[in-house]
Amino acid sequence: MCHPPRVDVRIGYLPTRLDGTAAAWRKAVKLAEAAGIDHVAVGDHVSFHDGSGADGLTAAAVVLGVAERLHVNTAVYLLPLRHPVTVARQVADLAALGPGRFTFGVGIGGEDPHEVEVCGVDPRTRGRRMDEAITIVRELLAGGTVDHAGEHFELERACILPVPTSPVPIVVGGRSDAAISRAGRLGDGWIGVWVSARRFAEVVQQVAASAEREGRGVDRWHHALNVWCGVGRDTADARRYVAPAMEDFYKLPYERFERWSPAGTAQELAAFLIPYIEAGCSTFNLIINGEDVDAEMDAVAEIRARMLEAIG
Repeated sequence: MCHPPRVDVRIGYLPTRLDGTAAAWRKAVKLAEAAGIDHVAVGDHVSFHDGSGADGLTAAAVVLGVAERLHVNTAVYLLPLRHPVTVARQVADLAALGPGRFTFGVGIGGEDPHEVEVCGVDPRTRGRRMDEAITIVRELLAGGTVDHAGEHFELERACILPVPTSPVPIVVGGRSDAAISRAGRLGDGWIGVWVSARRFAEVVQQVAASAEREGRGVDRWHHALNVWCGVGRDTADARRYVAPAMEDFYKLPYERFERWSPAGTAQELAAFLIPYIEAGCSTFNLIINGEDVDAEMDAVAEIRARMLEAIG
């Protein structure tokens, strides 16, 4: 039997099939609110593989502008590809659109190094740029006047006003040791993907140890999981939705991801996810693929209900 969670658990939907029109976003947001799920998560790419992508902060603004209560997470925003002062301005504006309803998930990317290069960034510097950028964004969102002379950014009397009325959590994604350390040193949590519940629990402890070494005290960790999954009548039916979606996106066989990207009924998906709560995950971004958006949203709502029932 699963023990009660240590923190509030939030289950949300990360859409992949929307056509990017305002009408499609409005429909998805209204469906999400009607279904009672907790948040909508949005991805971010500038020019992925064949040039595909969508700006994560633009999508977050659309959701916050339409939603009455939904939270929005970026999962993840490729922060090293942008200038941190510009990003801080955008994040402050998002925080004003939905006070207390935005979580800033960031990552360095890496599946397509050419995407980094076309943004004028040397892929070998992504980690160091990320460290500087997170530090600058956090200081600006806290209302400070920032002077910074670093390897990648030089600022004099940089300032962003008004500042958010409540702090915006900055959650760091990535599977490398450097990313895990970064989450503890600079972030408010870690975002995992393609990871077992056992490994997730190990990383949670590593993040806490990294924070402790830096003398940081974090009031509340926002650990999250991005999980691709397929939903259908059975495993075979669900697999025919998620397998081609992942193969089209990553240009790799689904079998490379299948162990951590389940396919099945909503009940089976909930059972797969519940162990991650005990591992320390409080936010689930379901990249769910089904027959259509309506079916996907219904599945997220059922998964949420089953997970919350299981943890009491």
